[in-house]
Amino acid sequence: MKIPNVTIQELLEAGVHLGHKTLRWNPKMKKYIFGKRDSIHIIDLTQTLELTKIALEKIHDVISNNGKILFVSTKKQASEAIAEVAKETDQYFVNYRWLGGMLTNWGTISNSIKKLKKLEIDLVAENRGFTKKELLKMSVKKDKLQRSLGGIAEMKKIPDLVFIIDTNYESLAIQESVKLGIPIIAILDSNSNPDGIDYPIPGNDDARRAIDLYCNLIKETIITAKKTAPTAEKNDSQEREVKNNEKDKTVAEADREKLEKKFSKKKGKKLN
Repeated sequence: MKIPNVTIQELLEAGVHLGHKTLRWNPKMKKYIFGKRDSIHIIDLTQTLELTKIALEKIHDVISNNGKILFVSTKKQASEAIAEVAKETDQYFVNYRWLGGMLTNWGTISNSIKKLKKLEIDLVAENRGFTKKELLKMSVKKDKLQRSLGGIAEMKKIPDLVFIIDTNYESLAIQESVKLGIPIIAILDSNSNPDGIDYPIPGNDDARRAIDLYCNLIKETIITAKKTAPTAEKNDSQEREVKNNEKDKTVAEADREKLEKKFSKKKGKKLN
């Protein structure tokens, strides 16, 4: 398994070690805190480094088995970054607003996605037969649905893994993922709640350089893992090989039965 290499120096340069003011910390993050400086908590980067590698290995495992990842971050600093990496790697994302039931009530969300796709078709079709007022309303509705559901419009089932930046913003996404047993990777700042997170990565979740570093590492891991993932062509080839083996086996068994019948008539016994 090949995952991108990252060093403590790179984490330092990106500001990953800088937590929030000590007054804003979450005591549950105590084990990830190295110390404090100028009333700011300093995150233990030795733990960050090790936990990042573990999280990247999980991502590699999911992608190499043709799994899908849902990126979630609705905060301003990270929304564009997670959308970009999700689009570039053919994954899913939510970066505007988490709608209640996005995972636990997938049937209703699927219907909303169908409405979005129908609106997109109607708005580009020729001879639509709609008035300007109707088209304006449809356009507004489409834009609203696109912001909330555009990143999961092609999602056919619940994801195999969820990646979250800022657990304080995305508590509802965490609750739904935990309820469905979907593993969660999350960036945990000094004020974060680590409960329910399967693969924690202690680190700054506000600095753009830190966010870009996380996203680039994940992007590189996904690209590498895809090279080892089984393709439909490989699967078809394997299925054909299995069927051919079964066919050969069936023919051989039939031939043996014929021989057994022939010899049983002549000698009164079967071949062993």
